[in-house]
Amino acid sequence: MTVERIMSKNPLYVKETDFMTHARQVMRDNFLRGVPVVDDSMKVSGILTDGDLLKIRATKSNVTVKGYIHVVPMITPDMEILKAARLMLDASLHRVPVVSGSDRLLVGILSDVDILAAIKPTKKSPKNIGDIMVKNVITCYPDDSVSKVWHQMLDYDYTGIPVISHNDETIGMITRRDIIKAGYARIGEVDGEGSKAGESPKVEKVMSTPMYTLPPEASLNEAIDKILQYDIGRIAVASNRKLLGIVSRSELLSACLIGTGL
Repeated sequence: MTVERIMSKNPLYVKETDFMTHARQVMRDNFLRGVPVVDDSMKVSGILTDGDLLKIRATKSNVTVKGYIHVVPMITPDMEILKAARLMLDASLHRVPVVSGSDRLLVGILSDVDILAAIKPTKKSPKNIGDIMVKNVITCYPDDSVSKVWHQMLDYDYTGIPVISHNDETIGMITRRDIIKAGYARIGEVDGEGSKAGESPKVEKVMSTPMYTLPPEASLNEAIDKILQYDIGRIAVASNRKLLGIVSRSELLSACLIGTGL
């Protein structure tokens, strides 16, 4: 199957010369996790991610998109989706522009969700999500400040952090998109260690609930189905409401490539 069959056509985009504040508004208004960036000739120069938006510290800024662009692999409509998946994983991206060819004109956008909806685990893929989950997960509490979580996301390049109670029971998840959607993308100006924490909202005001969970013995297909159903970036692996680990779209996609030679 080729990229053309599953990509989204006529995607929104921003230009290198646009202000980051404009790009932030475009992504916030359209609930985008990433947006292609083009130059004045409409050639793709890269992509802007929701993580980049968290780096903006001012309400009004003359900083342009060009300084935040992520270089992207060349994905074309005729490329096999498994090859595109490998390039996306190697670039640590969740969305990539699709270009016409060497002229790099924007023709679409491809996400890891698009690919997960079109493929299945191989016979050599791990059987259970417990085999691919990330352990020792950084978590936060509902009464933590958003500024603290903001810094953790930047420091560790996390797209989401589980929220647990002080009894270590699963409650919800706070994601980059939650912070941006709620209008707190500039809250990081406060100190990451908690100074000025009173000026920062609490995690409970922004987080998404419930935390979608599966037991460690759940299959990869079960996790993929849940991610697609709820349009979420990760599944918490839990037992008796105790968090054991996290499985993200990237872990699932990588597991589906095992045995393909990619």
